[in-house]
Amino acid sequence: MTIKRMTRSILFLVLSLLLPFSATASEPVDFQLPDIQGNDRKLSEFRGKWVVVNYWATWCPPCLDELPELEMFHNAHKDTDAVVLGVNLEEISLEKLKTFVEGQFISYPILLDEPGVSTALGRVTGLPTSYLVNPRGVVVARQVGPVDKAMLDSYIETYNNKQSD
Repeated sequence: MTIKRMTRSILFLVLSLLLPFSATASEPVDFQLPDIQGNDRKLSEFRGKWVVVNYWATWCPPCLDELPELEMFHNAHKDTDAVVLGVNLEEISLEKLKTFVEGQFISYPILLDEPGVSTALGRVTGLPTSYLVNPRGVVVARQVGPVDKAMLDSYIETYNNKQSD
């Protein structure tokens, strides 16, 4: 294991202990944003699945560190029970963003939004920020700071277990 990988693992562990997902339960939510192909996408397209809405920027080191984790989570779940939506919050040319996304081998949808602290799901006070939306379209958690596949899997499993009690 490399020092960088070990440091990242320790960072994820510390963040998952110090900055756990915070609950934000409410009514079902929806938004519509364009993707990098120019198509309008709605959050409600994904009802019936868990959705990780990840607000990020290309200049943000913690955002870049979590991209492989989000990709692994998306690929493990996209055909069954969950997807990732990346929402880019920066002023960047569409061509530069497309080149970046291709270079990072990101397969989940990348949507475009204006930089700012207010979004359809809530405040984004730092990047990355991820919102977890349950299959009914209700925001059930928010994480300011990086997430990883294990953290997302664990939260969803715990949430599902509590709902079945």
